[in-house]
Amino acid sequence: MPVIQLEAQVPTDKLLSVVEQLSEPELEQFARDVSTIVARRKAPSLSQRESELLLKINQGVPSDVHQRYTELIAKRQDETLTEDEYAELLQLTNQVEEIDAERIRYLAELASLRGVTLIALMESLGITTPPYV
Repeated sequence: MPVIQLEAQVPTDKLLSVVEQLSEPELEQFARDVSTIVARRKAPSLSQRESELLLKINQGVPSDVHQRYTELIAKRQDETLTEDEYAELLQLTNQVEEIDAERIRYLAELASLRGVTLIALMESLGITTPPYV
């Protein structure tokens, strides 16, 4: 993990310019860490279960899986996918769908705890449905 030492107050736009320099896996880890901080700050007003659910909801697909999945989708669209890659794409698709289904279960449980609809919860959390490939 890269180390950034700051000894002064930094405007958020400068902080964001530093964050932009991170590699994709580092950026994804940073985003997860920020989500954890946000969840902790909200924790006093959230139940333990709500905090756990928010952390699980924000985990998402591991970056290496997402990257490979995206590569294989691009090859499929270019019609250059080999049979082995097609089999790998099917396996990754199943894995991504399982992760997405689990995330929806967590979202549904959180919506139930809060007494709101799933759509209302997703809107309040800024979660949009992914585009279909």
